[in-house]
Amino acid sequence: MRLTSPSLRLLTWLLAGVASVTIASAAEAQYFGRNKVQYEDFNFRVLKTEHFDVYFYPSEREAAEVASRMAERWYTRLSRALRHQLTGRQPLILYATGPQFQQTNVVGGIGEGTGGVTEALRRRIVMPIGGTLDDLDHVLGHELVHAFQYDITGSGSTGARGGIPGASALPLWFIEGMAEYLSLGPVAPHTAMWVRGAMADSLPTFRQLEDPRFFPYRYGHALLAYVGGLWGDQAMGAILRAAGRSRNVATAIQSVLKLSPDELVRRWHAASYAAYRPLESRTRPADSGGTRIIGVDEGEEGRYNVAPSLSPDGSRMMFLSDRELFSIDLFLADARTGEVQRQITQTALDPHLQSLQFIQSAGSWDGGGRRFVFAGIARGRPVLDLYDVDRGRVEREIRFPKLGEIFNPSWSRDGRYIAFSGVSGGLTDLFVFDLETDSLRRLTHDKFADLQPVWSPDGTTIAFATDRFTTDLDALRIGPYALALVDPATGQIRQIPGFQNVKHLNPQWSPDGASLYFLSDPLGVTNVYRVRLADSSLTQLTDLFTGASGITETSPALSVAHGTGRLVYSLFQSDGYEVFAIDSAEVLAGLPVTRSAPGRPGVLPPPERDNALLVEILDDPLAGLPAVDEFAVQPYSGGLGLTYVGQPSLLAGSNQFGTYVGGGAALYFSDILGNHNLVTALQVNGGLKDITALVGYQNLGNRLNWGATVQQVPYLTGGYAAGTATVDGEPAFVEQQLLERQTNRDIQATVSYPFSQVQRVELSGGYSNISFDRELRTRAYSIRTGNEVLDDTEDLPTGSSLNLGVGSAALVYDNSFLGATGPIAGQRYRLEVSPTFGSLDFVGVLGDFRRYFMPVRPFTLAGRVLHFGRYGAGGEDERLQPLFLGFSGLVRGYRYGSFDASECVPSAGDPSGCPAFDQLLGSRMLVGNLELRFPLLGVLGLGSGYYGAFPLDFTIFGDGGVAWDSDNDPSFAGGEREPVFSAGAGLRLNLFGFAVAELNLVRPFDRPGKGWIWEFNLQPGF
Repeated sequence: MRLTSPSLRLLTWLLAGVASVTIASAAEAQYFGRNKVQYEDFNFRVLKTEHFDVYFYPSEREAAEVASRMAERWYTRLSRALRHQLTGRQPLILYATGPQFQQTNVVGGIGEGTGGVTEALRRRIVMPIGGTLDDLDHVLGHELVHAFQYDITGSGSTGARGGIPGASALPLWFIEGMAEYLSLGPVAPHTAMWVRGAMADSLPTFRQLEDPRFFPYRYGHALLAYVGGLWGDQAMGAILRAAGRSRNVATAIQSVLKLSPDELVRRWHAASYAAYRPLESRTRPADSGGTRIIGVDEGEEGRYNVAPSLSPDGSRMMFLSDRELFSIDLFLADARTGEVQRQITQTALDPHLQSLQFIQSAGSWDGGGRRFVFAGIARGRPVLDLYDVDRGRVEREIRFPKLGEIFNPSWSRDGRYIAFSGVSGGLTDLFVFDLETDSLRRLTHDKFADLQPVWSPDGTTIAFATDRFTTDLDALRIGPYALALVDPATGQIRQIPGFQNVKHLNPQWSPDGASLYFLSDPLGVTNVYRVRLADSSLTQLTDLFTGASGITETSPALSVAHGTGRLVYSLFQSDGYEVFAIDSAEVLAGLPVTRSAPGRPGVLPPPERDNALLVEILDDPLAGLPAVDEFAVQPYSGGLGLTYVGQPSLLAGSNQFGTYVGGGAALYFSDILGNHNLVTALQVNGGLKDITALVGYQNLGNRLNWGATVQQVPYLTGGYAAGTATVDGEPAFVEQQLLERQTNRDIQATVSYPFSQVQRVELSGGYSNISFDRELRTRAYSIRTGNEVLDDTEDLPTGSSLNLGVGSAALVYDNSFLGATGPIAGQRYRLEVSPTFGSLDFVGVLGDFRRYFMPVRPFTLAGRVLHFGRYGAGGEDERLQPLFLGFSGLVRGYRYGSFDASECVPSAGDPSGCPAFDQLLGSRMLVGNLELRFPLLGVLGLGSGYYGAFPLDFTIFGDGGVAWDSDNDPSFAGGEREPVFSAGAGLRLNLFGFAVAELNLVRPFDRPGKGWIWEFNLQPGF
């Protein structure tokens, strides 16, 4: 006996749809997405110290030995400050430069502003050398703090969950602020500048510390410096342990400090105002001696206006800004009015130019003011781009394959030479490139940092900033930057006298070559100064409350027009960086240097610290510092280690299909460098037939990425029906459960080769076995007695197993810029051919084109044209699920769950009885989508920044598509299958980075009698 269920067909579609959505979500990162390109093969070796395994490659060995000594010193410092010894050996993976660091496989998605990463699972520190010993020492200390945080709150802590340390759940301001405080200490002029800047509006409340508008590094640093000054520096470890256990910083603060977080922040505010407010009345606003020419736009766009560079006549200016939202790019402006005339670069969408080195670099004009040179990264290597300003194009690009990075190119007045600071082996030296002979000459070659070179007006001297006069390499005591002059003909270097024990950066020549302008902070606030070379006399041009600064403390922020003497600098304000100009000859001459200031502007409150453990530790360069000859070096083995255990599970239960027991676990292995990855997974759902198992391997060690997978995955669907019938002559209540199982067993190999960060080719091939079984269980109960009178399980006939050879070849392009809920600029496409042969013979053909552009910011117009079809004799085999046009990611308003019986009117030749539904099925489909999307709250002015209070997009869309097969051609090809259309509007919300929720009100135009319907989906915009 068999009873059929009219809902079984829609139930099967529902289950198939859920499976399809799950598979698509998992594959999205591979379907599209940018590429991590391995431009180089790194021959890593391992340097062994007492506590560290330091991974490096030969070209950076000299810098790696320095880093190893610093690492041991930092271990001694932090183990004392936090009263903790790390468990096991500490991995430290070093790359010579930022672009090489971005090629690492330990973690993904490393942006240009990332100075280092410490991942939580295996506590690996990954970082670039950074170019200077000062940056190396700071970032290494900062990242090692994270290693201590993870270890203290790790597997032995009650706050650790699923192998993830409790520190991973704590807010950024606390984690990053602690790392900044323990690596820099309370003497931090750059952080103090941020605090003074915020005082113009208001310092963040405790709740606002987690708001991304308040930079967590700076404000976390300032608050924890206040805690360390009053409660002692060892309070850091106590709060960390308490927060790791509770996964709540507020609770930890209350427990350790015995006061509420709000009261702590209130006291910190009061201390900050008391420390810095007296300074404000003693300083001069920037507009008292200059003119603002580039201000900060409303919202978060255009907050960074830095690295200004004036043309020789002072009429035009190049500068770096984030005013176009997607990235920090180069702009040309009228230096008198500030009007932006042209955007020069668009690095977020440019498939060639990866970076402008915007953190540490500015450009330079030639002597005639016609050309501009700027540094960049293309195909993983540094370049100099010579830009013709009048013609609006790059006239020449010069590659430097033997260097790692280039900063601050400076053009000689005669146009023949370009001097720059270049990174080689992780360290920074001075170079000069001859444009006539295409030859490169190295002026310095040592461990000292040589930054920001600039040619003298007569072309005989280069001024630059260096730490060579203040740094002790044996003790690794890194001193502040001083100004120096180098003769490019002889290489002779001499120091320019200045202030004692403070930085001197960004030298710029006066037009007559008799003076240098520069940035310094003798009182703890960075201002513009002038030194006359003849007598070393100093004058001061500005006396600012916040400070003249670029993005970091050493970023370029000053420029002088060598034809007129006009000067511009970037000024940090509460809401960003602005550019000010000084034209007055009187102001440019400068005033006597201010010799004192109220309080200590470069020190974070409290100014007096009773228990200054951290200051004592940081002031001792020899504690824990080993000799370099203590290190042993060995080859890198590349063995696999356990990285992560997927949370094991065990389930038991029952439903109308019976009782079941299930469970599963996944193990993830990799080598230290992340080049070799192995995953094993096993899931049991009741019996041997329902075991899911997977073994996958991926090799990412070279530019050609490859992998292999072996897996078995059963897909279960079913149906249930009940009714009355006669069993053995007795009326009975009968229920039937249908269980259908499709088991896929696959072996697959994949290869991917990236041509660039935005384009790649993918190849795959393998074997697939698909088996089917069906069983029907019938149970009957006597209506008269209630006793069970029948319990029968019947194996039903199925189609034969499929044995398939599968392959695919795809060309993928993606330079899109992702917003919070979907792409908002750029384009994507995927062209793919996927032949299948064996039990079924057909070829899958896919073309997916997507384009996003902003006619007016912030409105994005998104369009997509998609075709997928199975062509060939086996493409319409009944054992293959037909393609369904109504999935929510295709044509909205036609999803499977929205149909009801009133729409399913039988017609001749339509055995399903639902032609409105069947028009959505086929072996081939063509889909078109057009959507206007914009940040609703941002447009309404509710909150600040692009998205406003939270990332909510409003969408207006129109969808259309047609599905067909070999017997039903589409109408545009002379057939009878008509396209279906819909339109509507919706909201798309980012759910804290975990998912994107979408709610649409849609009108399907080709469902007679159906009006507006609501649809809810969990998916990003196409």
